[in-house]
Amino acid sequence: MHSAIDRFLNYLRVERNASELTIKSYREDLLALAGWLNESLGQSPEPGAVTPVELRAYVAALHEAGYAKSSIARRLASLRSFYRFGQREGWTTDNPAKPLRTPRKSRNLPHVLSVEEIGRLLDAPKANEPLGLRDRAILETMYSAGLRIAETVGLCDGDLDFDAGIVRVRGKGKRERLAPLGSYAVAALQRWLAVRRLSARIAPGPEAPVFVNRFGKRLTTRSVARMLEKHLKVAGLDRRTTPHSLRHSFATHLLDRGADIRSVQELLGHKSLVTTQIYTHVSTSTLRAIYQRAHPRAEGKRNRPEDN
Repeated sequence: MHSAIDRFLNYLRVERNASELTIKSYREDLLALAGWLNESLGQSPEPGAVTPVELRAYVAALHEAGYAKSSIARRLASLRSFYRFGQREGWTTDNPAKPLRTPRKSRNLPHVLSVEEIGRLLDAPKANEPLGLRDRAILETMYSAGLRIAETVGLCDGDLDFDAGIVRVRGKGKRERLAPLGSYAVAALQRWLAVRRLSARIAPGPEAPVFVNRFGKRLTTRSVARMLEKHLKVAGLDRRTTPHSLRHSFATHLLDRGADIRSVQELLGHKSLVTTQIYTHVSTSTLRAIYQRAHPRAEGKRNRPEDN
């Protein structure tokens, strides 16, 4: 089993050009299955000998352990890909994961900050300290361009084009896109970069990381998450807010102000429009304003002279 997993991961790396994060996710999912099979059966079976019945028992164990439906769905997708590779390689004739039903994901609306709350968050970092300038630049960039946290920490100096107001982003699956930078984000980035060389002893250059810690090392995603938690507390905002909430807010605010969904899809770097459609919800106030303006018998149109 472990040998087959290693070959599959190498296939993802060499032939599919998958990102290290993607490979890490597949590795974790497949090793989790191997561990469960070893514990349940008392031995590690050949991968081609695993049956749908055993995989169904594995999925049931995940449900009993309290795994989220989205996590179970991801593991099933990993197993199907693994066994499709096995069919190609000839060590299995069937895909035992194919008959298993993927759990229906709950369509919870994403947590979104209002425009006023975004303003409070962006004002929270201290503008008279190097790290405060850095933190504000991070938050402004994430909200301005709708970036994922991994995309943000992966930025290099060569990705920034202040004259054009754009940033080159390396997204999921190593797909690149160009994202716009608003004037506030450009100004925040320029202020941070002006002090970065002095505070972190980083010389500018195309490969220099944009966001670094006090020792000049590229920030990690966990460091950005901790930074956000600190500023949420200062701003008195909902502690459920995550770095991804800035991306959710970016998309929702664009749609609320009339952007079309396909443009938002491109800005977010979503491969499928289905992924973007979760943002088509609108705020209650926006929905009521549309209703008041459009419906012939809305509350604001009562008691017209012609109705008496």
